[in-house]
Amino acid sequence: MKFLDFSNLRGDLFGGVTAGVVALPLALAFGEASGAGPIAGLWGAIFVGFCAAIFGGTGAQVSGPTGPMVVVFAGVFASLSGKPELVFPAVLLAGLLQILFGVIRLGQYITLVPYPVVSGFMSGIGCIIIALQTSRLFGHEPDGGGTIPALTAIPGAVLDPNWQALIIASVTLGMVFLWPKPWARFLPGSLAALIVGTLLGLALGNAPKLGDIPTGFPLPIIPQFSLETLPIVLEAAVILAVLGSIDSLLTSLVADNMTRTRHRSNQELVGQGIGNALAGLFGAIPGAGATMRTVVNIRTGGRTSISGATHALVLLAVVVSLAPLAAQIPHAVLAGILVKVGFDIIDFAYLKRAHRGPRLDLLLMALVLGLTVFADLITAVIAGVVLAALAFIKTLADDQLQAFAAAEPQSPSPEEADILKNAEGAIVTFEFTGPLSFGAAADLAHVVRIRSDRAARVIVLDFTRKPFMDVSAAQAVETIACDAAETGRHVFFVGVNDKIAKVMAALNADRCVPEANRFADRLEALRAAQARLRGTGAGGSAAIA
Repeated sequence: MKFLDFSNLRGDLFGGVTAGVVALPLALAFGEASGAGPIAGLWGAIFVGFCAAIFGGTGAQVSGPTGPMVVVFAGVFASLSGKPELVFPAVLLAGLLQILFGVIRLGQYITLVPYPVVSGFMSGIGCIIIALQTSRLFGHEPDGGGTIPALTAIPGAVLDPNWQALIIASVTLGMVFLWPKPWARFLPGSLAALIVGTLLGLALGNAPKLGDIPTGFPLPIIPQFSLETLPIVLEAAVILAVLGSIDSLLTSLVADNMTRTRHRSNQELVGQGIGNALAGLFGAIPGAGATMRTVVNIRTGGRTSISGATHALVLLAVVVSLAPLAAQIPHAVLAGILVKVGFDIIDFAYLKRAHRGPRLDLLLMALVLGLTVFADLITAVIAGVVLAALAFIKTLADDQLQAFAAAEPQSPSPEEADILKNAEGAIVTFEFTGPLSFGAAADLAHVVRIRSDRAARVIVLDFTRKPFMDVSAAQAVETIACDAAETGRHVFFVGVNDKIAKVMAALNADRCVPEANRFADRLEALRAAQARLRGTGAGGSAAIA
């Protein structure tokens, strides 16, 4: 009762059954594309789908193998020579890492990835899936793993097609792309294509098929590491854990928007981790929150974890009863279904309007897309996040500097306004109004130099509305004060609280500002500045010529 909510039982059962029907051809196709075999895809959907639903934090989410996870797993499978004792322990470790992410509460930070980066790597994943499946549409297998071998194999496959496979693939593509939406409520296009394509394969008889598929509950995989393979396994586990977490939590946001609920991100990571750990233990491919299956589940009534668990039980029933029939499925059918999956993953909605937005975001998306396709996903995401962060800091710093340079005293009293007016530019005020990024702090002294022309004799720095100060800002203040001292000007501090005073004292950043030049009130500071200009300031330096 802790995990299950029976308030929407009818809708959850119907949504779960529908999602299971949609997931069947995709699980088979993802399993085949991963290199581990179609049955590994089905068991991956069962383990991850059930555990993420029961132990996760997103009620209506349906989990299982996804395009991004399969692309990464296929690369891991190839790099470890397809050895189960190395490949699947990497999935097990990835699941344990996800559990750790949830326990130490990293869920709220994992989705802090800018949209152009997400769009770029998702579109790149879509391109990779299409590239990997194109040769299979013509009845051929690409030589080796990776995008480059898959692309170089396409011309040869096109020039020497297996006509039976090409006919089956053409029918499959036509069905998955042109299947009427009203019909999809009763029979998903991918499942219809799977059935029709398999029947065509039996009739034509010469297209490559899946072949014998193991039945029964999978046996545990015993890990076997060595000093040479351990770094590869650990790297693969980290990549799968991070990608699976991002993929799942982004789908959780989609589910939130559709159901008007709010997911528990850390709990979701724990549920996903349990599912992936079991998948790795029993030789199944990893998974994550699946957007399309989640949307189908919600649209057909699913709202709670019962729907996701039902989807997994439907697939379990298929494994138990229909696995031998799957041996007759042609490779071309699954390739056609995956081409549609890849096409749907590409972010055409953003690509169509990206040129209207900031040019930097478009370049960032293109860079991440290119790195995803021709390098690797983790490099693409890291590069994208770092560049996006730098671009954001630059924009933030420009805005902060502009506000700082244009700052005027907040609500000046009549006396303050008169003092500034009569000073005729000899007194210049700068007001800190909030946090100051290190990007802005680097140019702070330069802004003061530009705005403080030759007439300026007293520079008033007002900290009244600044709650704290970091090292970068303190160093910038030190530069301003010492530059002013070297040119015969005075710097006054106003409203320095205890936190800021402690930081500046610890760094000796206030060494060029004597105690006599520090004031609690801005009016008091302006009066003292006026007195300095007249040469009558008590306790201060001599008059400024």
